[in-house]
Amino acid sequence: MNVKIVQANSSHARFAERICELMFVSAKERGTGIARRTPEYIQSKMEEGKAVVAIDVDADRIVGFSYIETWSHAKFVANSGLIVDPDYRSLGFAKKIKRKIFELSRKKYPNAKIFGITTGMAVMKINSELGYTPVTFSELTDDETFWKGCQGCKNYDILQRNDGKRCLCTGMLYDPAKHKKFSEKFLEYLGRFIPKTQKIRFRWWMHKREQKSIQQEQQ
Repeated sequence: MNVKIVQANSSHARFAERICELMFVSAKERGTGIARRTPEYIQSKMEEGKAVVAIDVDADRIVGFSYIETWSHAKFVANSGLIVDPDYRSLGFAKKIKRKIFELSRKKYPNAKIFGITTGMAVMKINSELGYTPVTFSELTDDETFWKGCQGCKNYDILQRNDGKRCLCTGMLYDPAKHKKFSEKFLEYLGRFIPKTQKIRFRWWMHKREQKSIQQEQQ
Protein backbone atom coordinates (compact mmCIF):
# COMPACT_ATOMS: atom_id res chain seq x y z
CA MET A 1 0.00 0.00 0.00
CA ASN A 2 1.46 3.32 -1.10
CA VAL A 3 -0.78 6.15 0.13
CA LYS A 4 0.11 9.78 -0.60
CA ILE A 5 -1.63 12.71 1.10
CA VAL A 6 -1.33 15.87 -0.97
CA GLN A 7 -2.99 19.18 -1.75
CA ALA A 8 -5.61 18.48 -4.42
CA ASN A 9 -5.59 19.95 -7.91
CA SER A 10 -7.51 19.54 -11.17
CA SER A 11 -5.80 16.22 -11.90
CA HIS A 12 -7.75 14.66 -9.02
CA ALA A 13 -11.17 15.62 -10.43
CA ARG A 14 -11.73 12.03 -11.54
CA PHE A 15 -12.25 11.08 -7.89
CA ALA A 16 -15.00 13.65 -7.23
CA GLU A 17 -17.97 11.34 -7.78
CA ARG A 18 -16.54 8.66 -5.52
CA ILE A 19 -15.83 11.26 -2.83
CA CYS A 20 -19.49 12.34 -2.89
CA GLU A 21 -20.57 8.71 -2.49
CA LEU A 22 -18.26 8.27 0.50
CA MET A 23 -19.60 11.46 2.12
CA PHE A 24 -23.17 10.21 1.79
CA VAL A 25 -22.31 6.78 3.22
CA SER A 26 -20.37 8.36 6.11
CA ALA A 27 -23.28 10.66 7.04
CA LYS A 28 -25.67 7.72 6.92
CA GLU A 29 -23.43 5.65 9.20
CA ARG A 30 -23.25 8.45 11.77
CA GLY A 31 -26.99 9.03 11.62
CA THR A 32 -26.48 12.72 10.96
CA GLY A 33 -27.10 14.76 7.85
CA ILE A 34 -24.73 17.03 5.99
CA ALA A 35 -25.33 19.44 3.16
CA ARG A 36 -25.12 17.35 0.00
CA ARG A 37 -22.18 18.20 -2.23
CA THR A 38 -22.07 17.64 -5.96
CA PRO A 39 -19.08 16.31 -7.91
CA GLU A 40 -18.86 19.74 -9.54
CA TYR A 41 -18.53 21.42 -6.14
CA ILE A 42 -15.80 18.99 -5.06
CA GLN A 43 -13.98 19.56 -8.35
CA SER A 44 -14.08 23.33 -7.82
CA LYS A 45 -12.40 22.93 -4.42
CA MET A 46 -9.69 20.84 -6.02
CA GLU A 47 -9.10 23.35 -8.79
CA GLU A 48 -8.89 26.19 -6.24
CA GLY A 49 -6.29 24.27 -4.23
CA LYS A 50 -8.62 24.20 -1.22
CA ALA A 51 -8.72 20.46 -0.65
CA VAL A 52 -6.56 17.54 0.41
CA VAL A 53 -6.69 14.04 -1.05
CA ALA A 54 -5.23 10.76 0.16
CA ILE A 55 -4.62 8.41 -2.74
CA ASP A 56 -3.54 4.79 -2.90
CA VAL A 57 -1.05 5.30 -5.72
CA ASP A 58 -0.66 1.61 -6.55
CA ALA A 59 -4.42 1.09 -6.93
CA ASP A 60 -5.16 4.62 -8.23
CA ARG A 61 -7.92 4.78 -5.61
CA ILE A 62 -9.19 7.56 -3.37
CA VAL A 63 -8.48 6.82 0.29
CA GLY A 64 -9.68 10.02 1.94
CA PHE A 65 -10.54 13.65 1.46
CA SER A 66 -11.22 16.98 3.16
CA TYR A 67 -11.72 20.54 1.93
CA ILE A 68 -11.74 24.16 3.08
CA GLU A 69 -14.78 26.43 3.32
CA THR A 70 -14.64 30.09 4.32
CA TRP A 71 -17.32 32.03 6.18
CA SER A 72 -17.91 35.61 7.34
CA HIS A 73 -15.61 37.07 4.67
CA ALA A 74 -12.85 34.52 5.44
CA LYS A 75 -12.72 35.48 9.13
CA PHE A 76 -13.73 31.88 9.84
CA VAL A 77 -12.54 28.72 8.12
CA ALA A 78 -14.03 25.24 8.36
CA ASN A 79 -12.28 22.01 7.42
CA SER A 80 -15.22 20.08 5.99
CA GLY A 81 -16.10 16.78 4.39
CA LEU A 82 -13.49 14.63 6.14
CA ILE A 83 -13.96 11.07 4.90
CA VAL A 84 -11.92 7.88 4.71
CA ASP A 85 -12.87 4.92 2.55
CA PRO A 86 -14.10 2.04 4.81
CA ASP A 87 -11.41 -0.25 3.38
CA TYR A 88 -8.70 2.08 4.69
CA ARG A 89 -10.04 2.91 8.15
CA SER A 90 -8.26 2.28 11.46
CA LEU A 91 -4.90 2.96 9.78
CA GLY A 92 -4.46 6.54 10.97
CA PHE A 93 -5.35 8.24 7.70
CA ALA A 94 -8.11 10.42 9.18
CA LYS A 95 -5.63 12.02 11.56
CA LYS A 96 -3.08 12.60 8.80
CA ILE A 97 -5.67 14.12 6.45
CA LYS A 98 -6.99 16.32 9.24
CA ARG A 99 -3.50 17.62 9.99
CA LYS A 100 -2.78 18.24 6.31
CA ILE A 101 -5.98 20.24 5.71
CA PHE A 102 -5.36 22.15 8.95
CA GLU A 103 -1.86 23.11 7.79
CA LEU A 104 -3.26 24.15 4.39
CA SER A 105 -5.89 26.31 6.11
CA ARG A 106 -3.26 28.00 8.26
CA LYS A 107 -1.14 28.67 5.17
CA LYS A 108 -3.98 30.11 3.07
CA TYR A 109 -5.77 31.96 5.87
CA PRO A 110 -3.20 32.60 8.64
CA ASN A 111 -5.41 35.03 10.55
CA ALA A 112 -8.70 33.13 10.27
CA LYS A 113 -10.29 31.21 13.11
CA ILE A 114 -10.66 27.54 12.21
CA PHE A 115 -13.78 25.86 13.56
CA GLY A 116 -15.99 22.82 13.31
CA ILE A 117 -18.99 21.15 14.90
CA THR A 118 -19.00 17.42 15.49
CA THR A 119 -20.48 14.58 17.52
CA GLY A 120 -17.54 12.26 16.82
CA MET A 121 -15.16 11.59 19.70
CA ALA A 122 -12.35 10.66 17.30
CA VAL A 123 -12.63 14.02 15.52
CA MET A 124 -12.76 15.87 18.87
CA LYS A 125 -9.55 14.12 19.93
CA ILE A 126 -7.76 15.04 16.70
CA ASN A 127 -8.99 18.64 16.96
CA SER A 128 -7.76 18.89 20.53
CA GLU A 129 -4.30 17.71 19.49
CA LEU A 130 -4.24 20.45 16.85
CA GLY A 131 -5.08 23.13 19.41
CA TYR A 132 -8.85 23.45 19.06
CA THR A 133 -10.88 24.11 22.19
CA PRO A 134 -14.60 23.49 22.86
CA VAL A 135 -16.67 26.68 22.56
CA THR A 136 -20.29 27.78 22.51
CA PHE A 137 -21.97 28.22 19.15
CA SER A 138 -22.03 31.98 19.73
CA GLU A 139 -18.24 32.01 19.25
CA LEU A 140 -18.51 30.46 15.79
CA THR A 141 -19.51 32.11 12.53
CA ASP A 142 -22.92 33.75 12.38
CA ASP A 143 -23.09 33.16 8.62
CA GLU A 144 -26.61 31.87 7.95
CA THR A 145 -25.43 29.77 5.00
CA PHE A 146 -23.26 27.66 7.30
CA TRP A 147 -26.09 26.92 9.72
CA LYS A 148 -28.49 26.11 6.88
CA GLY A 149 -26.18 23.19 6.20
CA CYS A 150 -27.51 21.61 9.40
CA GLN A 151 -31.03 21.32 7.98
CA GLY A 152 -30.36 17.85 6.62
CA CYS A 153 -29.43 16.55 10.07
CA LYS A 154 -32.00 14.55 12.04
CA ASN A 155 -31.13 16.67 15.10
CA TYR A 156 -31.92 19.98 13.40
CA ASP A 157 -35.10 20.40 15.44
CA ILE A 158 -32.96 20.43 18.61
CA LEU A 159 -30.90 23.29 17.20
CA GLN A 160 -34.08 25.17 16.33
CA ARG A 161 -35.64 24.65 19.76
CA ASN A 162 -32.51 26.15 21.33
CA ASP A 163 -32.52 29.22 19.04
CA GLY A 164 -29.36 28.01 17.31
CA LYS A 165 -27.36 28.17 20.53
CA ARG A 166 -27.05 24.46 21.40
CA CYS A 167 -27.37 21.05 19.81
CA LEU A 168 -25.88 17.57 20.16
CA CYS A 169 -22.78 18.69 18.27
CA THR A 170 -19.81 20.19 20.08
CA GLY A 171 -18.39 23.41 18.67
CA MET A 172 -14.59 23.54 18.50
CA LEU A 173 -12.39 26.49 17.60
CA TYR A 174 -8.75 27.20 16.81
CA ASP A 175 -7.98 30.87 17.34
CA PRO A 176 -4.53 31.77 15.93
CA ALA A 177 -4.35 34.83 18.16
CA LYS A 178 -4.28 32.52 21.19
CA HIS A 179 -1.66 30.19 19.73
CA LYS A 180 1.31 32.43 19.21
CA LYS A 181 4.28 30.10 18.99
CA PHE A 182 6.72 29.89 21.85
CA SER A 183 9.51 30.61 19.36
CA GLU A 184 7.89 33.93 18.39
CA LYS A 185 7.45 34.96 22.02
CA PHE A 186 11.02 33.95 22.77
CA LEU A 187 12.28 35.95 19.78
CA GLU A 188 10.53 39.04 21.08
CA TYR A 189 12.33 38.59 24.38
CA LEU A 190 15.70 37.87 22.74
CA GLY A 191 15.30 40.92 20.53
CA ARG A 192 16.21 43.09 23.45
CA PHE A 193 19.62 41.47 23.86
CA ILE A 194 20.91 39.77 20.70
CA PRO A 195 21.79 40.94 17.14
CA LYS A 196 19.39 40.44 14.24
CA THR A 197 21.59 37.78 12.57
CA GLN A 198 21.35 35.52 15.62
CA LYS A 199 17.56 35.89 15.69
CA ILE A 200 17.41 34.80 12.05
CA ARG A 201 19.49 31.69 12.85
CA PHE A 202 17.22 30.86 15.78
CA ARG A 203 14.09 31.29 13.63
CA TRP A 204 15.53 28.95 10.97
CA TRP A 205 16.44 26.35 13.59
CA MET A 206 12.89 26.41 15.01
CA HIS A 207 11.41 26.09 11.51
CA LYS A 208 13.52 23.00 10.73
CA ARG A 209 12.63 21.49 14.08
CA GLU A 210 8.89 21.94 13.48
CA GLN A 211 9.14 20.50 9.95
CA LYS A 212 10.98 17.44 11.26
CA SER A 213 8.29 16.92 13.92
CA ILE A 214 5.51 17.07 11.29
CA GLN A 215 7.33 14.58 9.05
CA GLN A 216 7.74 12.14 11.92
CA GLU A 217 4.01 12.30 12.72
CA GLN A 218 3.10 11.60 9.08
CA GLN A 219 5.29 8.50 8.84
